[in-house]
Amino acid sequence: MSEHQAIKEALETVYQSLQQRLDPECRQLMDQWPELKEKYGKDFFEFTVRDRKLRLPLTVTSLSGTTIRKIALPKYRDWGDLLKWQLQENVPGKFPFTAGVFDLKREGEDPTRMFAGEGCPERTNKRFHYVSADAPAKRLSTAFDSVTLYGEDPGHRPDIYGKIGNSGVSIATIDDAKKLYSGFDLCDPATSVSMTINGPAPILLAFFLNAAVDQQCERYITEHNLWDNVNAVQKKKFENGSVPQYHNPLFAEGLPEGHNGLGLSLLGLSGDEVLGADVYATIKADVLKRVRGTVQADILKEDQAQNTCIFSTEFALKLMGDVQEYFIQHKVRNFYSVSISGYHIAEAGANPVTQLAFTLANGFTYVEYYLSRGMHIDDFAPNLSFFFSNGMDPEYSVIGRVARRIWAKAMKHIYKGNERSQKLKYHIQTSGRSLHAQEIDFNDIRTTLQALYAIYDNCNSLHTNAYDEAITTPTEESVRRAMAIQLIINRELGTARSENFIQGSFLIEELTDLVEEAVLMEFDRISERGGVLGAMERMYQRNKIQEESLYYEMKKNDGSLPLIGVNTFLNKQGSPTILPGEVIRSTVSEKEQQIKNLNDFKERNSAQSMQALLKLKDAAISGNNLFEILMDCVKTCSLGQITHALYEVGGQYRRSM
Repeated sequence: MSEHQAIKEALETVYQSLQQRLDPECRQLMDQWPELKEKYGKDFFEFTVRDRKLRLPLTVTSLSGTTIRKIALPKYRDWGDLLKWQLQENVPGKFPFTAGVFDLKREGEDPTRMFAGEGCPERTNKRFHYVSADAPAKRLSTAFDSVTLYGEDPGHRPDIYGKIGNSGVSIATIDDAKKLYSGFDLCDPATSVSMTINGPAPILLAFFLNAAVDQQCERYITEHNLWDNVNAVQKKKFENGSVPQYHNPLFAEGLPEGHNGLGLSLLGLSGDEVLGADVYATIKADVLKRVRGTVQADILKEDQAQNTCIFSTEFALKLMGDVQEYFIQHKVRNFYSVSISGYHIAEAGANPVTQLAFTLANGFTYVEYYLSRGMHIDDFAPNLSFFFSNGMDPEYSVIGRVARRIWAKAMKHIYKGNERSQKLKYHIQTSGRSLHAQEIDFNDIRTTLQALYAIYDNCNSLHTNAYDEAITTPTEESVRRAMAIQLIINRELGTARSENFIQGSFLIEELTDLVEEAVLMEFDRISERGGVLGAMERMYQRNKIQEESLYYEMKKNDGSLPLIGVNTFLNKQGSPTILPGEVIRSTVSEKEQQIKNLNDFKERNSAQSMQALLKLKDAAISGNNLFEILMDCVKTCSLGQITHALYEVGGQYRRSM
C-alpha cells in the first residue's frame, strides 16, 4: 500500500509540475471548461450587452418535438483537443470570436439591411418606408448617385445633369438629408442608417447627424409648445422666398404609408436658430450618444478598386481621423466611423482570399494611422466595422470566421485592445457580380445560397440582391423577393435556428485554417512592398484585382467555370441576355426639382456660406479638426460648395501612374 501511495504522490508531483508549466491562460480555459459546459447545458442563457442584462432561451423545439440546442458544444474528452478548440474556435461571444462576436443573436431583429437609393430624396424615402414596413428594426442602407459620390452639386452641366438621381439618391444639402430619413426616429435604438459614401463621406455624415439633431429639436419644441416661436422665425427668414417642402413628383398622395412627419417641420431651419444655445447643445450631445449607423468612408479601397476618390489620399485620411477624434470627444459610441469594405474589391474582380486580405490590411492601416494621431485603441476600434461580399466560392463560407479570428488575435496580442475592440462586426451583401443578365430568375437561387453562407457564419447584417439588378434598378416586386430570401432562411429553415451550425465540420475547420494562412501570406506580400500605402503607390492591389478578374472571365467564357443558364444548361433559345422592359431612371421633374431646391438653398444662405467656407479653409490650413467645423458648415453650405473649398486646401486626388 505504501508503494502505491508513493507512486501516487510521485505522479501527483509530476502532474502539478506539468500543470504549472502550462500557459496561465490555457490553464484557466481548461479549469473553466466544466463550468462552460454546465452554462450551455441550461435552458436559458444570461449575459450582458452594454450594461443590459439579457435572458434568452438556449433551445428551440421542432415540429417533431425535437429539442435543438442553439449552441452545440464539442464532445471531446482529450484535454489537448478541448484546449485547441477553445483557442481556435470557442463558443460565440468568446475569444477568438471565430464563431461570432455575440453570445446569442438578438431575438425579434433579423439581420436584414436593404440597400436603396434612386431619384430625389422623397422617392428614396418612400422606398425606405416600403422595405422597412412592419419590421421591428428599421435598418436603412443608402445608395447615392454618382454626382453625390463625387462631391458635386446637381446642375445643368452636361456631365452632371444626366446622372442626377440615377443609380442612387441625389443629396446636396442638409434639407435633402432631412427629407431622405424623415419619418424614422434616428435616435430610436431600433433604427440604424448605413451610408455608402466615401470621398465626401464626412460632409454627408455631417448632414445626417444634423438631421438627427433637428428631429429631436422638433420633439422638444412640441413638448414645450414652442411652435409659435418657430413659425415667427420661419416667417421672418422666408419673407422673400418659399419654405422648403417635401414633394415627391412621382407620388401625388404626399407622405408614404407609415410616415409620421418627423424630420420635416424644420426644413430650411436649424435647431440652433429657434432654440437657446444651452438647450440646443444639450439635445445635440444626447443625440450624438444615441444615434446608430455606419458611414462607409473607406478611402483606401476606393483607390484600390472603386475609384470614387476626390481628395488627395493624405487629406482624405486626415478627414477620417478628424471624424474619429470628434466621435471620441463627443462620446459617439453607437455609430461606426468607417466601414472597411471588401465588397467593392470583390466586385472589381478579386477572389475571396484577396478580398479578405486587402480589407483586413486596410483595417490595420487605419488602426496604425489613428494610433499615430494619439488615439487610444479602445477609444476607436469599436467604431470600426467591415463589409464583405459573399459569392459562390467555398472560401466565402468561412470569410467571417477568418476575419474575426485574425482581427481578435491582432487586437489582443499586438494592440492590447479590450474585448470590445477585439470584436470584428461586419455586413454582408450577396455578390452583385454573380448576378447574370441571362436567365435572371436563376439569380435568386444564387443569392439564396450566398445568404445561407452569411447566416450560417453569423454575419451581423445582410443585404440580399434582387434578381433583376443585373439589368435594371430593382423594382418593389424584386426587392420583396430578395427580402423574402433571408426571412425564409431565418424564420423557416430549421438549421438556421442553431447559432453555431457549421462549427465542428472537418471541412469548415480546414477551410478556415487554409484561408487564414493564405491571408497571412498576402499580408507578407503587402509588407514587402512598404505596407498598404506603399503597395498602392506601385498599384499592386489594382494589378492583382485585375489579374484575378481576367482569370474569372476567362474561365466563364471558356466554360470551365460552369454557370447555369449562362454558359451551360441553356434554354431552347440559347438563354439570351434579358432586356428590361423599362430601365428605372430619375425623371426630368426630379432633376429640375433638385436643381431648384439647391439654388433656393444657396440663395437664402449666401451671406453665411462665404464666411462658413472661409472658416473651414482656415481650419484646414491650421491643422484643426475639420469635422467639428463641418458640423456647422453644412447648415449653410451645399455639398459642392464644401467639396470645392476643401480642394483649395487639401488638394484633389491624382492616381499614381
